[in-house]
Amino acid sequence: MSDSGLLEILSPVGDMERLYAALDFGADAVYLGGKMFGMRAASANFDFETLKKAADEVHSRGKRIYLTCNTLPHNYEIAHFERFAREAAEAGVDALIANDIGVFSLIKKYTPDMEVHVSTQAGIVNYVTANEFYNMGAKRVVLARELSLEEIAEIRAKTPKALEIEVFVHGAMCVSFSGRCLLSQYLINRDANRGECAQPCRWGYHLMEEKRPNEFYPVFEDEKGTYILNAKDLCMIDHIDKLAQAGVDSFKIEGRAKSSYYVSVVTNAYRMAMDIYKQNPANFSLPQWIHDEVFKVSHRAYCTGFFFGHPKDCQYYENSGYIRDYDVVAVIEECRNGRIYAQQRNKFNKGDVLEILSPGCKPTEIKAETVYNEYDEEVETANHAMMKLSIPCSMDFPKNSIIRMKK
Repeated sequence: MSDSGLLEILSPVGDMERLYAALDFGADAVYLGGKMFGMRAASANFDFETLKKAADEVHSRGKRIYLTCNTLPHNYEIAHFERFAREAAEAGVDALIANDIGVFSLIKKYTPDMEVHVSTQAGIVNYVTANEFYNMGAKRVVLARELSLEEIAEIRAKTPKALEIEVFVHGAMCVSFSGRCLLSQYLINRDANRGECAQPCRWGYHLMEEKRPNEFYPVFEDEKGTYILNAKDLCMIDHIDKLAQAGVDSFKIEGRAKSSYYVSVVTNAYRMAMDIYKQNPANFSLPQWIHDEVFKVSHRAYCTGFFFGHPKDCQYYENSGYIRDYDVVAVIEECRNGRIYAQQRNKFNKGDVLEILSPGCKPTEIKAETVYNEYDEEVETANHAMMKLSIPCSMDFPKNSIIRMKK
C-alpha cells in the first residue's frame, strides 16, 4: 500500500454539473481548469466566481480541489499569472498543478502556502527528478505515463514518504510522451501544450507519391488499417491492488472534456473498487459487475498502458471512433409515493428495460411499465428534451441517480 495511505480517487471536472457528478459518485478530490493556463481550452472551465463556488462545495463535503496551470506559457502570459495564482488561493483551491519550472517558481512567490503538484507533462520517469521537485517544494508528482509498476515502486522506495505519487489510471492515452505533442500545432496551428489539441493522432493517413498527384494510398502499419497513431484508452480498474502496492497515492481519471455521465460512472466504479481493496488488501477481487461498469460509458478499446511493460497492444488501427453501448435516458430528481420522478435526457419508450445507477450501488434493472408526463398523463414515449416524467417503482433511489438504457 502507498506509504501515505492516501489512496485518493481523483476525478476530472469540466463544469459545475460534472463537479456534482464527481462528488456524488465518490471522488475524494477533483481537478479542474481556470480560464487560463489549463490544458483543456475546449472545456467550459471556471472563472473566479464559479471556482470559489466549486471550492466551497468540495470543502463542504470534506473533499479536495486542484486547479491546473499546466500549460507552457509564453512571455506575454507571464504578467497574468500573479492574478491567476492569488485568485486561486482566494477561491480556496487546495493545490495548483504545474508543469513549467518558471510557473512553479511563481506559485511559490505569489502564494507560498499553496500546495504544488507537478504535472505529468513534466515527464518524471525517475526518482532523481522526483526528489528534485520535492526539494523545490512539490507536495506531489504526477508521474509520466510511460512507466511500469516496477519503476513506480522504485521511485516510491527512493523518495521521501511526504512526497505523494499520482498516476493516471483511466481514460484517453496520448501517442506522444506524457502528453507533450507537437503534431496538432504543426498541422493546424493548435498547440497541444496550450490546451488546444485537435487530436490529429486520431486521424487516418494516406501517402501521395510526388509523380502521381492526387493519387492517395493508405498508410498501412499492418493489414488492419491506417490509424497508426491512434491509442487505445487506459483502464486499470482490475489492478487497483497492484497500483497501491507499487506506492501510488492518487488514482487519476482522465476526462475534463467528458460528459457528466462519464464522470459519474467511472468515478463510481473506481470508488467501489478502491473500497473493496481497502477492506481486504491482501485478497483483492473485483466483482464482475464493477469491471463491467467502465464499459458502459463512451470509450475506445481498453489497454493497461505501460504499467506491465511495453504496451504492444495499445494502438488501435481499425478506426478512431468510440464504443457507445448505453444512453442516459433520465436523471432522478426524487422518489416518493411509489414513483420515480426524473428529468429526461434521451428518448425512451413505455415498456423499455432501464438500468438505474446510484452512488456506491450495483445497478438496478426496472421496466418502464407506465410512463407519465409532468401533468400525470400516461405517455407512450419520453421524447421531449429535459421533460419532467415519472415511472411507477417500488424502490427508492437517491437524487441524481442515473437512468440509462442499453442501445
